[in-house]
Amino acid sequence: MSTPEKERIAGPSPPTRPTTSRSWRPLILRLHFYAGILLAPFILIATISGGLYAVAPTIEQLVYRDYLHVDDTGPALPVTEQIRAARAERPDLTVAAVRPAADPGDTTRVLFTDPSLGESQRLAVFVDPATATSVGELPVYGSSSALPVRTWISELHRHLHLGEPGRLYSELAASWLWVIALGGLYLWFERYRNKAKLLSFDRKSKGRNRSLNWHGVGGIWIAVGLIFLSATGLTWSTYAGENVTDLRTALSWTTPAVNTTIGSSDAATTDHSGQGGHSMEMPVDASTIENNVGRIDSVLDIARADGIDGAVEASIPTSADAAFVVAETRQPWVMSNNSISIDGSTGTVIDTQYFSDWPLAAKLSAWGIQLHMGTLFGVVNQLALLALAIALASVIIRGYMMWWKRRPTKSTGLTAGRPPLRGGIRRISPMSVVVLAVVAVGVGWFVPLLGLSLVAFLAVDVVLGSIRRSRTRAANSTAYERGRAGSGDGADPNRSVHDRF
Repeated sequence: MSTPEKERIAGPSPPTRPTTSRSWRPLILRLHFYAGILLAPFILIATISGGLYAVAPTIEQLVYRDYLHVDDTGPALPVTEQIRAARAERPDLTVAAVRPAADPGDTTRVLFTDPSLGESQRLAVFVDPATATSVGELPVYGSSSALPVRTWISELHRHLHLGEPGRLYSELAASWLWVIALGGLYLWFERYRNKAKLLSFDRKSKGRNRSLNWHGVGGIWIAVGLIFLSATGLTWSTYAGENVTDLRTALSWTTPAVNTTIGSSDAATTDHSGQGGHSMEMPVDASTIENNVGRIDSVLDIARADGIDGAVEASIPTSADAAFVVAETRQPWVMSNNSISIDGSTGTVIDTQYFSDWPLAAKLSAWGIQLHMGTLFGVVNQLALLALAIALASVIIRGYMMWWKRRPTKSTGLTAGRPPLRGGIRRISPMSVVVLAVVAVGVGWFVPLLGLSLVAFLAVDVVLGSIRRSRTRAANSTAYERGRAGSGDGADPNRSVHDRF
């Protein structure tokens, strides 16, 4: 019997696995593919909202110009008078702090505790320093004192206005962004070792190769920025953020805070994240507040004498045993933020914290937060983050275009692009498998959403692999039966094909 007729009877033979050398590429390619396809929507949403958040400080300045700036009509009145003017506007609320006008033409921001507002929010009354008249009031959020538009964009980026459950989306995106970026770097370096091809766009490429080139080269150029955004974003996340905080505490990398209790050496904790704070309720003593409002100018003078100047926020204590805290606010191109606590009744300096004395990790954390928020280098910082967001969005879109163009074009119905071949784990050494498993467990514990979603991916992949193998065996069995029936052979079905020939 001829060879073609034998193949017709026996059915298709199982594919042979080529003998190849050890390589991480198949495994990383499959992980990069599935993580990109399934998680890119979350990353794309975070990218778009993050691009808006990057330019939010500039948007804020434009939208609220009438609140933030006035025509300079003369020298500023004492801050005490400005606070009392604001209190006359809101006698129902307790004054908490003041941000005196830093430059001519700026307004003074008097901050009140307002129980009707949400967590970490206060009400700001904006006062013309030259006339001590109110120009309006707005709620502000966090230690950055963000105004409503920036707060709305911040909450969109952080949890899509869905509250605490919505934060899972941004944490999932931040958890996988660095993995996808590092995987893409490895794959592109493996594909093109020529430096010119690594970093330059191929304008002559067409079709899927053009999308591949844009996806790879674009990813190379922005990879460092993506890893930075992922790392800093995780510090604000729910689950990984707690682990980061615990790690910083264990290594004494936490941000120092001045002691705020008169007669105590214990430093009070304050929020320096730019995302929260000012939510602690303190006992209110009306006479103490009035006395402290009258002391604010002398307190600010003492702070300036100790080098705490420029744009500052001064707290107004509500109890006799609490000190004033004057802290420099985060401003563009200002690389350090000092703070001081002062006993207002005696003018005694209780404690000082100069940025130069902070641990290096605390400094890096503060700079990283400001860089992520687009406030460290002003408009330059914001434009760089916006460009990064646009580039990342284009890389994601090109990735989906590659996947779509990979689909079988001759199939009927809606089809998807083919995934990379299975079996990547068998292409690395057993020792590498052990190391990979240990690393995956450690990273998955520290970044819980990464670990849980990775387990889910593996479980789905195993199930799909089992289904595919079952279908292949069924198809081979059907082909065998058809070939056997077509041959008219009445031989024992338990005999092999070779036995029957």
